[in-house]
Order: sequence, then C-alpha cells, then structure tokens
Amino acid sequence: MPVASGSPVYALMMLLGIVIGGVYWFRVSKTDGRLPLIYFGGLVGAFTGAKFAYLLAEGWLHVDHPLRWQLWLSGKSIMGALPGGWAGVEIVKRAMEYRAVTGDRFALLLPIPLILGRIGCLSAGCCPGIVCPFGKWPAVPVEIGFQAAALVALLVMRARHWQVGQHFHLYLIGYGFFRFGHEFLRNTPKPFAGLSGYQILALATAAAAMIAHRRRAVSGTGTPEK
Repeated sequence: MPVASGSPVYALMMLLGIVIGGVYWFRVSKTDGRLPLIYFGGLVGAFTGAKFAYLLAEGWLHVDHPLRWQLWLSGKSIMGALPGGWAGVEIVKRAMEYRAVTGDRFALLLPIPLILGRIGCLSAGCCPGIVCPFGKWPAVPVEIGFQAAALVALLVMRARHWQVGQHFHLYLIGYGFFRFGHEFLRNTPKPFAGLSGYQILALATAAAAMIAHRRRAVSGTGTPEK
C-alpha cells in the first residue's frame, strides 16, 4: 500500500528484511558463488512483481487522482513480490544452468522479513481491515499471525525432512489461499465482480505453485540442497 512509503519505521523494516536475506545468501555463497546471484535475481523479481501487482490491482483506479504519481511510485504488494521473486530466481537459475533446489531455503527466509514488513505497516497505519460489528478488523496482526505460523510449520518440515524440495511451493499455496480469503476482510478496492486484484493474483499464485508441486512430486527433478 502506498501510504506506508512515508513511514521511517516501514522503510527500516524493509531494509532489515533485505539485509537478513543478503547476509544469509552471502554466507552460503562460500559453498557456491552462484547463490548470491540467484538471491539478487529473486530480489529484482520481487520488487518488480510488487510494483506491477499494485498497478494492476488498484493503481489504475487512481488515474484521475491529483497525487497519482506519488501513489504509483510508492505502491507495492507482497502478493506480487512472491511470484515475481519466484520468477526472478528461476530465470537466473536457468541462465546459469543451476539445477539444485533452492526453494526450501527461500521459504524459510520469507516469514521473518514479511513479519518485519507488517510491523512497518502497523507503524504507518496502512493495509487496514474493514469495519466489523466489533470494530475494525485487525488485518495486519492477522497477517503477522499467519507468517508466524508458517515459520513454525517450515521449521518443523525442515527438521523432520518432510516434503523436501517443496517448501516454497507449499508456502505459496498456503499464503495464496489465506490471502484470497483474508482479502474479503481487508479494506482494498474490489472492482472485479466483488473481488480485488490481489485475490485474483493470490489464486493464480496458489494454482501455479500447486502445478509446480505436482510436477516436482511426479518427476523428482532438481538435486537436493546441500
């Protein structure tokens, strides 16, 4: 949401999330120097996807707004950052002919930066919920709760070696369906037959992740992470 762009806390939380990911991938680059390039590809894809998702979901609704350029420049969405980052990673891996599975690592690193980002949202007062009989729906705390639960689930799967190579796909499936349902309680424009553009992106992301999960389960492609 563009409102958050003016919050120093929001900017700090975003920067901290990027630094956490960067430090991790720099450390693992000691075993393979290509990994920082893969992380960079994911980062570029995430920022690009975040921008396009906002513009496609609601940015076009502000074409007559006097502050449209400020809104367009500041607007972004995690619902575009996730598939955009996924695409960025896959493009770089294909270009370098890198065949090892990296999704489990990326999945484990996602919840913490997203929790930090939502803390920034709380500070900025953006991404509000709709008005309910008991007051305003706590949209941001609920999203933080989802990310915390996802982090616990990913840690358990990694510790017990469940669904190895599928953690990122499972995260996208879970978040896609969560975001589709939760979006009904968020105060976002819903111009597409009562749905928001973010809901459409959420379903598309979940569907793509389900297909990718199925393909990997059937083919067993990709070498395990070291």
